[in-house]
Amino acid sequence: MVEAFAGWLSSQGWTVRTEVDFVDIVAEKDGHHLYVEANAASTAPGLDVDTAIGQLVRRMPSEADQSVSFALVVRGEPLSVEAAVRAPQRILDLLGMALYAVDGDGCVRQLFGRV
Repeated sequence: MVEAFAGWLSSQGWTVRTEVDFVDIVAEKDGHHLYVEANAASTAPGLDVDTAIGQLVRRMPSEADQSVSFALVVRGEPLSVEAAVRAPQRILDLLGMALYAVDGDGCVRQLFGRV
């Protein structure tokens, strides 16, 4: 899943690095930085989504920085997508966080927000 999303970002013109300082993906494009947490399949997708959002929050700068944004990527399976979209969109907007899903065939879908 990380590889599929990293490949998609690269195809969109981002410079991508994986596994940087405990972040699954760090990407840069035109002076903008993106931190991505990818959420693998598990038996507790809701808890995993909450944990991933918390991990991204911990990586947020202490001061507002419009050049930094965040994304959570989940598997495209129904339980994972359902768990991800339950996160309040108002809060995700305030955090500058987007949601994406990667289907089994590696196809990337935007669920909410955009990078």
